[in-house]
Amino acid sequence: MALTEIDYQDAAVEVHRVVVGPVDNNVYIVRCRQSGDAFLIDAANEHDLLLELCRDLGVRRVVETHGHWDHIQAVEAVRDAGYDVAVTAADAEMLPSYDQLLEDASVLEVGRLRIATIATPGHTPGSMCFAIEGTPLLFTGDTLFPGGPGNTSFENADFGTIIESIEERLFVPFGPDTLVLPGHGVSTTIGAESPHLAEWVERGW
Repeated sequence: MALTEIDYQDAAVEVHRVVVGPVDNNVYIVRCRQSGDAFLIDAANEHDLLLELCRDLGVRRVVETHGHWDHIQAVEAVRDAGYDVAVTAADAEMLPSYDQLLEDASVLEVGRLRIATIATPGHTPGSMCFAIEGTPLLFTGDTLFPGGPGNTSFENADFGTIIESIEERLFVPFGPDTLVLPGHGVSTTIGAESPHLAEWVERGW
């Protein structure tokens, strides 16, 4: 089996992480330990490696946090291999192809896992985070990192919008022990980041 890091595990779920591509994207495989079924977050790059992981870890579907180029380079390859790819309607045109549209405040089921979808626009219009119900896991894509929000210097990005998304959709509903797993770099927690919101607003990025 391809080498991955296990970022988190408990009786219900295990999270495998692999870093791919020229800008070190995190790709997560979230696996239900009871059923063996899994889903992959962000088919970013290195499609041969990702397809090996899909086979080895029982991936049933692929979801995209957003449509930026560095998060979607392997989308065509995983679709060609038979895996459904889902993305929000607002970011769908950024992908070469897709199968399903993700909606805010819905629940995806993989094995016995229930995955809550959370629209967090700002980095892109259709950015989305994923929370695994009954666990402390929150996958934030490029919306929230250790030290602040994702980059909003891109076309169709907006700093005020991402700040509102982080405050209202992440900091308010999720407790301080929630584990934040971003699209690049290391993990953090809601408790470590939320006290700094005013600092981010003041600096403007």
